[in-house]
Amino acid sequence: MVVGVLTVELHLYEATSLKEKRHVVRSTLDTLRNKFNLSAAEVDHLDEWQQATLGFSCVGNDRQHVNSVLNKALDFLYADPRIEVVEVNLELW
Repeated sequence: MVVGVLTVELHLYEATSLKEKRHVVRSTLDTLRNKFNLSAAEVDHLDEWQQATLGFSCVGNDRQHVNSVLNKALDFLYADPRIEVVEVNLELW
């Protein structure tokens, strides 16, 4: 069994309130869960309106597949014009 954990710190340029931040974060998490079948949650910077840290996990029996799924999720985040990816940490066990 292979477990992949991706942690991504984001900067949200256009968020001017926690409500706007939560809208962007919620839609991003829902899209990634549905598109890539990942477990996803906001894991840090919960009360800061222009920062967010999202955590994703994927479990599989092939290391290459798990790595590929998490990298596709990361590519999706890089392509989202509402956010800037500040820091990435990807671990596979």
